[in-house]
Amino acid sequence: MRESWWSYATRKPVALALACAVIAAAVVPPANAASNDNQLVGSAHVFDGDTLDVSGERVRLEGIDAPEAGQRCVRGLIGTWACGAAATEALRALVDGKTVTCERHGTDKYGRMLGVCFADGVEINRRMVEDGNAWAFVRYSKSYVAEEQAARQARRGVFTTANQPPWEYRTHRWADAEEQTPNGCAIKGNVTRNGHIYHMPWSPWYAKVVIDETRGERWFCSEREAQAAGWRPVHGP
Repeated sequence: MRESWWSYATRKPVALALACAVIAAAVVPPANAASNDNQLVGSAHVFDGDTLDVSGERVRLEGIDAPEAGQRCVRGLIGTWACGAAATEALRALVDGKTVTCERHGTDKYGRMLGVCFADGVEINRRMVEDGNAWAFVRYSKSYVAEEQAARQARRGVFTTANQPPWEYRTHRWADAEEQTPNGCAIKGNVTRNGHIYHMPWSPWYAKVVIDETRGERWFCSEREAQAAGWRPVHGP
């Protein structure tokens, strides 16, 4: 059957348009890709109250310090509460199911990206301090001092009463562990079905891990040493 003039005339333009569309789709970056060298954009996986993975890169929220996963805080009147677990859940609530954008502010001593992150127009670092789920990390930054002061005045979260900031908590837990471990090396290198992982003295699972050197498990004196040997930090809750 003879083709119509219109069918013949439009065949090449249509084919060209389809080819261009295929090429364009191939070069569009996926949603989880970093948009540029100074920014990460993508979905986030929460590690703990101040650390998350975005587009496969570990990000430490710059300028704040949340309670450690296993840390407990004092209530206003009596008893304690799991403030570390609560901080982790608060961060998860801010990022779950959302596109997260993190601005790069250098790296920390462990090689993690230091980031100021946003989701749905909310600055995550700032909100964590405002809601009483983290302290301003004044040793490294003065960015959120005013937010901490406001949270203290409103007695929110960890500021309901006097509580030990996480940097002091880590120092005390390390000192306690050093007295009970070989040569003061307090990090436990554990071999599991999920690989070689290490536990810091403030890990919620630290006390349950028993080092068995016959299985290749060992003690480390620093995180750098553990990572250089091929161990990774235990996943957060």
